[in-house]
Amino acid sequence: MKKINLSWILITLMIAAFLIGYGKMNNDNKSFLNFGGQKAEETVQEAITFISETMLDGAEAVLVSFSDESGVYKFKMKVNEEEYDSYLTKDGKILFPSGISLVEPEESSEVAQGEKMTCEDINKTKEPVLEAFVVSECPFGVQMQRILNEIVKNVPELASYIRMEYMGTIEDGKITSMHGDEESQENLRQICLREEQPNNLWAYIDCHIKEGNVDSCLQIAQIDVSKLTSCLTDRNRGLAYAEKDFTNQDKYEITGSPALILDGNKISEFDFGGRTAEAVKTVICCAFQDKPGFCDGTLSTESANSSFSPIYSSTESNAGGDATCN
Repeated sequence: MKKINLSWILITLMIAAFLIGYGKMNNDNKSFLNFGGQKAEETVQEAITFISETMLDGAEAVLVSFSDESGVYKFKMKVNEEEYDSYLTKDGKILFPSGISLVEPEESSEVAQGEKMTCEDINKTKEPVLEAFVVSECPFGVQMQRILNEIVKNVPELASYIRMEYMGTIEDGKITSMHGDEESQENLRQICLREEQPNNLWAYIDCHIKEGNVDSCLQIAQIDVSKLTSCLTDRNRGLAYAEKDFTNQDKYEITGSPALILDGNKISEFDFGGRTAEAVKTVICCAFQDKPGFCDGTLSTESANSSFSPIYSSTESNAGGDATCN
């Protein structure tokens, strides 16, 4: 199928297949997608299988994502490297190849592909929140932690608008991460500090990003070790906190450390100057409806060191550019 015609071919085939399926339903007394009692993902996946087997003449549709929207399942599928949105009733009986919104779309902060976002493109709120997704042993995750720590040290008022979150999964009641068990445990340690000892978190991060010495940093940051240990071993606390991070990771389709989400939207620090304290501070401050006075100062415009380092920046700090850990 040629790329230019694929959308119209898909629509035509879907409508034709539905009519065929509807006729079969009348004959066999069942729908061609009669699996409404199964879970949502299974229902949508069954529709994807139906499309691949009956509509695409040898091509394959792959499920990218799905959501519950306006009483139906909206799903995105990929065919021949192109992505398409379609809709399915929750009982799995009616498939819609497209949808027409009857409400005006909300303003979006997205800009044209290839263009850099500016401060004017960012949606404004009274209390913006920057979610920074990292893993604790990734050199570039540590780089972002160093940037956020620099912001908090110099503009402490911004700490309440920053939330560090962590990437990973939970398998068989155990937290996992891309760089192994040591990183998994450090991620969980920082999650527990964020949730239960937030006033000590940044002191711990400030120490940890220098050498990664856990025991020394727990002492320097005056961490209540007994409380921390309890959180790490209590599945109803530590793992429950981590699960919320991982749910957000999936929600935002985060695939690499670091990644920034501003008020629910992906944003790139490189549109505002790179991996620098000033660039990330600007991202947050641009989201305020009324820009507070503490946003007026200028922070470092030097690229922060990646990996563990006792100093914020050095001549080698540009190494890696916009690299991430995937």
